Amino acid sequence: MDIVLGLQWGDEGKGKFIDLISENYNITARFNGGSNAGHSIERNGQRITLKMIPSGIFMKGVQNVVGTGTVLDPVSLKKEIENLQIFDQTVHPIDNLIISKKAHFVLPTHRLLDAFMEDHPDYTTIGSTRNGIAQAYSNKILRQNVRVGDMFLPDFEEKVHHILKRDYKQLSEDGMVLPSLEEISQDFFEAIDFLKKFNCIETEIYLNKALSEGKKILAEGSQAAMLDIDHGTYPYVTSSSTTAAGACIGLGISPKKMGEIYGIAKAYCTRVGNGMFPTELFDELGDEIRTKGNEFGSNTGRPRRTGWLDLPALRYAIMINGVTQLVLTKADVLSGLKSVAVCTHYELEDGKIETIAGSLPENSRPVLKWLNGWNADFSTMKSPSELPIELQEFLSFIEAELEVPVTYLSIGPGREQMLKMK
Repeated sequence: MDIVLGLQWGDEGKGKFIDLISENYNITARFNGGSNAGHSIERNGQRITLKMIPSGIFMKGVQNVVGTGTVLDPVSLKKEIENLQIFDQTVHPIDNLIISKKAHFVLPTHRLLDAFMEDHPDYTTIGSTRNGIAQAYSNKILRQNVRVGDMFLPDFEEKVHHILKRDYKQLSEDGMVLPSLEEISQDFFEAIDFLKKFNCIETEIYLNKALSEGKKILAEGSQAAMLDIDHGTYPYVTSSSTTAAGACIGLGISPKKMGEIYGIAKAYCTRVGNGMFPTELFDELGDEIRTKGNEFGSNTGRPRRTGWLDLPALRYAIMINGVTQLVLTKADVLSGLKSVAVCTHYELEDGKIETIAGSLPENSRPVLKWLNGWNADFSTMKSPSELPIELQEFLSFIEAELEVPVTYLSIGPGREQMLKMK
């Protein structure tokens, strides 16, 4: 099993890379997260955002698995499938989308609880997408939730109504203005009826059997390493395990069966929501990078914060994930700048920090190294030899600092605008 995951704060371009290499695999499998994140893919000049569906869905002969470690919103997934079939009528998810019976549901009141906590002064505001993901995971841990396989049981509706009424009562007593319980219940159960048409199985058995038969699996991570619930910049993180180890847990596959670990990072940094971002740019250059790189959330549309590449954070993400190959994206966005900066370490009064472990002392200061910028027309490039010398030097510097090879370089938004470097 090979793994693709983000190494920064998300939005690194995982979907594009998975779409590119998924034809080399028999199965692509999503192992964490829910509809709170989106992977954007461009095909035939059009863009679509996949929220829950694995990015190999467009490849003929490739099976796509929504794994046990995910949390699934039936209403959101139904809309996503319907939009996908409008986008590409040759795609038939009913034939090549498999869902784990053990994946947990996101209930309608989970979204309401998420929004309530985000707005209420008694709780920490973290910049949640308000999709109910944290509520679903927390109820999973509390053993108070329902799972995909439960929808085939005769008392499923009764169990769900019990949870919805309990949550609804709590929110009403807390003074939240709510939609009607009947309305949100109807949408949910209509989506459940739609979902029952799909192949819902014990995906752990399916995936391990596939591996024993010599089939190739590509595990697809949502969000990114610095948003991991345990190892990220807590509390401004997601609610699931986003690491390579999380792929093993989320899919039920032994770590002994891990192969290549592809880490995706941008040539600069972005972040959505609250949380530390030491190399953030607050000037016109930050705005320019945001506009040129179309740095707006693929799921929410929120403008992303932008800043210089952070090597201490990247070293940490590479270390905890055991990254074997680095995929660098959006090098084209920095084209035209006279110089570009990279944070090499953080200075303290009594020393320096070369690897961020999820947090930084308040008195730390990012130290930037300035490199020559590049200016090139990337639209027609087909070979690494065509890259400007300044960009080649930039890549060599990163490889030397991180001790991981850059094996792929994205030079544009198109699916074909990805150079294989090694």
